[in-house]
Amino acid sequence: MADVPSDGRPALHAAAAVKTVRHNAAMFLTLPTLLTWARIVAIPLIVGVFYLPLTPAMCNLIATVMFIVVALTDWADGWLARRLNQTSAFGAFLDPVADKFLVCASLLILVQLDRMNALVALVIIGREIAISALREWMAQIGASRSVAVHMLGKLKTSTQMIAIPFLLYDGHLFGVINTRLWGTVLILIATVLTIWSMVYYLRKAVPEIRARAR
Repeated sequence: MADVPSDGRPALHAAAAVKTVRHNAAMFLTLPTLLTWARIVAIPLIVGVFYLPLTPAMCNLIATVMFIVVALTDWADGWLARRLNQTSAFGAFLDPVADKFLVCASLLILVQLDRMNALVALVIIGREIAISALREWMAQIGASRSVAVHMLGKLKTSTQMIAIPFLLYDGHLFGVINTRLWGTVLILIATVLTIWSMVYYLRKAVPEIRARAR
């Protein structure tokens, strides 16, 4: 039987498939993505600090330092992703998830330690769930720009990311700043901004929701 000529396409397809698999695997292991994973892994460690046989002041200090370091990786992974040209759809998905996990876990710790009102935590966590669901639905209908991140949302995030380490520290910083007092004030401001930004995003989404309901 004569040999069947081949143009090499099966081999090319196989090589392309292997390349795709390697690319997908590498996407999970880039330096920016590893920093994001580290932020998620650090969450139970921050919680676990308060179960160590240490003085309350030492637990507060360790948890505060850990939270600040972990929070800074949010800036670092975004900067590295752009600097190293390693941005990816997976990284864009995982980054806000890690942020929300970190914030929600910290709020629950503060509620358990009686440093924050449960209602305040419920408002902040509930808003995160509601807006995340809204953004997902808006993306499915091709209207994600309507609920793109606004300055209100950024201001809310910045305020709560300052308030949380203040409340975790729960002492007098440099012997002068009452972090419990200032943390409480800032988290209340963050709560107001939380509600305000949620109303803003919902108002932006209402026209699209009404259009789809017709």
